[in-house]
Amino acid sequence: MQASDRFNINSQLEHLQAKYVGTGHADLNRFEWAVNIQRDSYASYIGRYPLLSFFSIAENESIGRQRYTFMQKMLLPCGLPPEREEE
Repeated sequence: MQASDRFNINSQLEHLQAKYVGTGHADLNRFEWAVNIQRDSYASYIGRYPLLSFFSIAENESIGRQRYTFMQKMLLPCGLPPEREEE
């Protein structure tokens, strides 16, 4: 692997991280990563009607109620953020 190949790979990775929020970056902590994963999952559930109807049947709720519940869970999917230590 040459230096130009490494530069190209790093620039592609930086481009992906700028374009897609969920790919993360070096300063992303564990909580923020978990929030991104949960929000992506809920958005996927809401966006796919068969999956949404599966969840609504499994929980014996209407499809509209299940969609509303998933949207509410997207606000704080992993609870409140942990307190940051001040240096």
